[in-house]
Amino acid sequence: MSGSGTLAGQVVVVIGGSAGIGLETARRARAEGADLILAARDPDRLARAATEVGARHTGAFDATDAVALEGFFERLPRTVDHVLVTAGRPYYGRLADVDLAAARRTSDEHLWLPIAVARHALGRVRPGGTLLFMGGTGARRPAPGLLFAAMGTAALPAVTANLALEIAPIRVNLIAAGFVDTPLSARLLGDDLDSRRAQLRDTLPIRRVVQPADVAALAVHLMVNDALTGGTYDIDGGQQLLPSG
Repeated sequence: MSGSGTLAGQVVVVIGGSAGIGLETARRARAEGADLILAARDPDRLARAATEVGARHTGAFDATDAVALEGFFERLPRTVDHVLVTAGRPYYGRLADVDLAAARRTSDEHLWLPIAVARHALGRVRPGGTLLFMGGTGARRPAPGLLFAAMGTAALPAVTANLALEIAPIRVNLIAAGFVDTPLSARLLGDDLDSRRAQLRDTLPIRRVVQPADVAALAVHLMVNDALTGGTYDIDGGQQLLPSG
């Protein structure tokens, strides 16, 4: 296949597929005819998501557990077409207050997990298939409390570009999102969620908040357009264009 196509008859694996961007991408891929395999940490939430989108198989495990991740890939069908990894959350905190264990876990999720997934993808993801990772744009501007988030923000594009060469002809791409209105955003912001939504609606050039469906549309495009590899694709509604502060 060249250029843009569809996912009909293809197998899409979503690690972090029980909510938010992962679940919405699974929903869109299923609507385009893909067979789904979902993985997530919480077995109950995963079961509900799998039922909702009609997933073929599921795996409930912590993606940073190397043994569990290896076992999950060993149980996949002999060949899959695309793997999306949305597992993980950013770590925010000032240096003086840092929880080093939590910060290291974030590093595992955002830097080592993509590398581990890429190694397992060899011989499992078909040539021309896709590995697709999630990153962010919010920590590109230095600010107190963003040190650990910035590490992943800066490193992931380089990891992605190098993996695209290392495991070619499997394609590797990165989606870098700004604020997306997901359950994770709600947990991170708590009582400040509504005011953040209102602020973004007033200031973003698109005059609305980016939704999981927006990111899912980009993810599916990156899966079906086989001319794309090694790139970082921003989706933030123009958030980076706004003055800092």
